Amino acid sequence: MTQKRFNIRVYGICSIEDKFLITDEIINGFRMTKFVGGGVEWGEGIRDALMREFVEECGAEVIETKHFYTTEQFQESAFCSQDQLVSIYYHVKLKDPDLILSVKKPFEGLIDNQQCFRWVDKALLSQEDFTFPLDRLVVKKLGG
Repeated sequence: MTQKRFNIRVYGICSIEDKFLITDEIINGFRMTKFVGGGVEWGEGIRDALMREFVEECGAEVIETKHFYTTEQFQESAFCSQDQLVSIYYHVKLKDPDLILSVKKPFEGLIDNQQCFRWVDKALLSQEDFTFPLDRLVVKKLGG
């Protein structure tokens, strides 16, 4: 029997002047658009994981967090059917958000196993632009 597991994920919602930071990634040919963040590692706190993910992914230092949403329903992982996702979303404030290298178009300049970042106007933030169901739900809760 295959063991069922929990997969804990943490994501940051960064908004500045009605623009939201999102990321486009290609991993092993799979294209995805999501909020910045990822998996919590063993021995790591949730906020510590969030801060690490921002530094690793876009070189940005998180200086403030405020809880926004935690998964309330069952969500199977898109990558491993034995994993149940528990995703936690925080509003984040970054030390120097203007230092994040960003692009204008989705997946601009990407090849496999790379990611890019975009600032999207709140008025243009759409559930349909996000790959995963939980991100779509969060966009809906944000009014998009």
